[in-house]
Amino acid sequence: MRTETPPLIRLEDYRPSDFLIDRVDLDIRLDPHATRVTATLALRPNPAGEPGAALHLDGDDLALVALDLDGEPLAPEAYAASPARLTLHAPPRRPFVLRVATQVDPTANTKLMGLYRTEGVYCTQCEADGFRRITYFLDRPDVMAVYTTRIEAARDEAPVLLGNGNPVEAGPVGADRHYALWHDPHPKPAYLFAIVGGRLGKVETTFTTMEGRTVACAVYVEPGKEARAAYALDAVVRSMAWDETAFGRAYDLDVFSVVAVSAFNMGAMENKGLNIFNDKYVLASPETATDADYAAIEAIIAHEYFHNWSGNRVTCRDWFQLCLKEGLTVFRDQEFSSDMRSRPVHRIAEVRGLRARQFPEDAGPLRHPVRPTAYAEINNFYTATVYDKGAEIVRMLRTLIGAPAFRVGMDRYFADNDGRAATVEDFLAAFAAVTGRDLAQFARWYERPGTPRLTARMTYDAAAARCTLRLSQSLPGAGGPLVIPVALGLVGEAGPLTGAACPALSDGVAVLDRAETELVFEGVTERPVPSLLRDFSAPVRLDLDLTDAERLRLLARDADPFNRWQAAQDVALRLILDPDAARATAFGAALKAFLDGEALRDPAFAALVLALPSEGEAADALPAEVDPDAIHRARWDLRAALGRQLRGRLERIDAALAPEAGAPYSPDAAAAGRRSLRNAALDLIAAGDPEAGAARAAERLAEATNMTDRLAALGTLSLIPGAAREAALDAFAARYADEPLVLDKWFALQATIPEPGTLERIARLQRHPAFAMTNPNRVRALVGSFAFGNPTQFARADGAGFALVGDTVAALDSANPQVAARLLTAFGSWRRLEKSRAAKAAEILNRIKAIPGLSRDVADILGRTLEGG
Repeated sequence: MRTETPPLIRLEDYRPSDFLIDRVDLDIRLDPHATRVTATLALRPNPAGEPGAALHLDGDDLALVALDLDGEPLAPEAYAASPARLTLHAPPRRPFVLRVATQVDPTANTKLMGLYRTEGVYCTQCEADGFRRITYFLDRPDVMAVYTTRIEAARDEAPVLLGNGNPVEAGPVGADRHYALWHDPHPKPAYLFAIVGGRLGKVETTFTTMEGRTVACAVYVEPGKEARAAYALDAVVRSMAWDETAFGRAYDLDVFSVVAVSAFNMGAMENKGLNIFNDKYVLASPETATDADYAAIEAIIAHEYFHNWSGNRVTCRDWFQLCLKEGLTVFRDQEFSSDMRSRPVHRIAEVRGLRARQFPEDAGPLRHPVRPTAYAEINNFYTATVYDKGAEIVRMLRTLIGAPAFRVGMDRYFADNDGRAATVEDFLAAFAAVTGRDLAQFARWYERPGTPRLTARMTYDAAAARCTLRLSQSLPGAGGPLVIPVALGLVGEAGPLTGAACPALSDGVAVLDRAETELVFEGVTERPVPSLLRDFSAPVRLDLDLTDAERLRLLARDADPFNRWQAAQDVALRLILDPDAARATAFGAALKAFLDGEALRDPAFAALVLALPSEGEAADALPAEVDPDAIHRARWDLRAALGRQLRGRLERIDAALAPEAGAPYSPDAAAAGRRSLRNAALDLIAAGDPEAGAARAAERLAEATNMTDRLAALGTLSLIPGAAREAALDAFAARYADEPLVLDKWFALQATIPEPGTLERIARLQRHPAFAMTNPNRVRALVGSFAFGNPTQFARADGAGFALVGDTVAALDSANPQVAARLLTAFGSWRRLEKSRAAKAAEILNRIKAIPGLSRDVADILGRTLEGG
């Protein structure tokens, strides 16, 4: 049987729903295998819909138990029911009430969409279209209703019962059951619905909004892990306060709850007033979580909370507008994290993520516009393009109109669209209204796939003291030039040339809205080095022809931290792609000077400067015929050379940043920065001298008092084959045998060892008692880390790495198609590999294609991956 790519849903075909739902009353009687859901829906014909249309309610694997209209049973010929749809052939042309009863099996729901049960806890995931797995419904984001939910369960099994909105009442039902009633006064689409029931501990506090409302804030976790939820609760309160100050957004309910569950397809979900989280983004202690974990918890807690306005109060009209809530909210959480931590360091981290995930996506068969025009399976469009590039578009808009006007525009957007399902046009209209600017050309960013290329060439006339910069943009495909804000400056031998004048610049930003333009600087008394895209002012690829010496001047002298880091990255990348011992020595000398001058003043920034571009970034810089082994060897050799050349400085840094005996752990930015630089020094020392590095790493592992240092030492040791490595890995596993989230780190670390024996290692780990194919975290940690983080072994010349991932996709497809489809995206760049490897990848992809009955999720990714150029 041949699996075909699923049919496309197109933006141009959008039309309003023929019916609206004003009120939803739900009665959910929880049972592990036979949960009864009774939905009472207050419907009415939509004046904007098709007159006389039948009522089609969405379903997914549902069993209809009962159905009546306005209290009367419907005749069998009046409707048709299947697991995927409930149709009323001739519904009333007036408001009416439809009562629908269904039965679902939460325990058997391995897709983790709709209502499911994990580790004894009932929970839901309804975005994008999971509500139709609970009851028949108009499951689309532009149908918004007010929900009241009664939840009933066995008291011993589920003493905690949570729903959207505010608690109304609770009480016993007979001898051993109880109920809770929740009401959400804010109209919402079905994807924001949620319930939770189970045995849960909690930590709690209160927050008083700027409007004087007292909000009960709580984080619910597995009993016994309450202490690990303290940081997440603190992040909730800080997010609430920040959103009031930065965006004027106050919380609007009496309670706000976060629930951590162990099996979750996503990172978290912003259900109104009841955010459900993957427990890896809630639980943290110095013994079990790294600095990166703490930062991620802070950011994701904030992201989901900020959705209360940018996603919930103002939702998206249809799933083509997904960037309207996700890209905007990513921008908001990035700003929050920048204020909580180091803004330059955080900005560099944002761009590294964009280049690692979104740039390759834009260059491969899975590319799509930030607002797609068509999709086959919406779950496959929760992509880096929608999230990360979507956030960059919002950032560019702020750069273009200025921060004060941007804040006024955001206020206007929220005011104009509160309680509505909005579009990208609604978003841009708010800023056009407050600034008077025509944003039609800027809107092309939402429409055009691919990463634009910005080319810059400089000439200098010493006699006239004039510097000329010629900028041009290119992006294949029709649509005309984009609006690209280019933040820039000129750097001389001693630093920024503040006396240079260019009328085309406004606050250091030039706007390139044509195919090419020319910027003329007067009063330039020496030949400068241009510093372009400061703070990464636009998500483009920059073609700037500078020598290593000129780039290293930017590292030493530029005023922009991002471009200082970028300069070091550029030199390192050129050395990976074109190794040269003399140039590598010069680079090492520049890093020595940098470390001597600034390492201890800003350790977090210094650690970023020392981190070489990844093998994936190097591969992305090549047009085709990528040989992962050659890239790996060149990068490995450069690390080793720098480790030897910088050894003395690195050892002094290691000693200077050693923690004081008995000093308590803190996840704050300053302490995390010191640890990051000390661990970066250890990594380079080991690269230059593996024997000495192994000894030093083993010592660090033994003395570590927190997971950050312990895992960094183990990571360094993992790259050095030998008995010490295996003993350390075994000891780590024994120490954390009862900590699944910590063992995920152990799985991931071993999956990324760039050695031929890693495939055999993964096979053993798949038999480990802690590994379970039914848990997305375990699969992502082991197989996902291998597929996305071990290019030499995933793209092995013999095809065995491709086969490992392909077999996992095939095994997961029927049980959890979302996780399977995301794993499959690891093949996105297969056509750019050298020919023999590409042939092996194609063989595995076609083997998956031959599997009968593939899910829509996997068939969609597979079809685009095979057919895309």
